[in-house]
Formats: sequence, C-alpha cells, structure tokens
Amino acid sequence: MLKWRMKIKGPAPEGLIPIVGFLFRALCDVYVISTYVAALLASLTWMAAMTKFDISFAYPFMSLSFVLVLILGAVLLTEPITRGKVAGIALIMAGIWLSTR
Repeated sequence: MLKWRMKIKGPAPEGLIPIVGFLFRALCDVYVISTYVAALLASLTWMAAMTKFDISFAYPFMSLSFVLVLILGAVLLTEPITRGKVAGIALIMAGIWLSTR
C-alpha cells in the first residue's frame, strides 16, 4: 500500500521544508494511514500468538511476509519476479520447514 501511494505521489522534493510538507501530506493520506492500522493489528495478533506458541516456533513464520510481498508486488505493482527472487523464497520456505520440525 505504501509503495503504491508513494508511487502516485511522485518523487520527494529537494530541501528540508518541501520534503517535510511532502511527508506530512503523505501521512494524511487515508491509504497510508490504513497501513499503520494494519501494522497495529498485526502487532496485536503477534502478541496473541506469543501467548499460544513458543517464539522459536512462531517467529520463523514471520518470514512468510517475504513470500507475500514478492507475490503481491508482482500482481499489484507489476514488479518482476526473477530467478534469484524465486531461489531466495525457496530457501526461506525450506528454512521455515526445517526450523519448525
């Protein structure tokens, strides 16, 4: 969401005052605000998970965000999926599988 909205807003201007204004306007964007709300909800969910699972089991699943970012970046932002990225994701998935055994 942040990438999409910042892409729409264009490049940041030069200079301290213009960039502060640019970032303030970006922070007031309802879609940008929604990303912070989502991050808060994710934090609350993580806190709840910590009451149910050992951290050594739960934490590796945080790496799944890399997989989701790759897929959503390709689908929503038309970012390229390269062989290197696929290989990296495969290693992450293998690491998650190994660490949760």
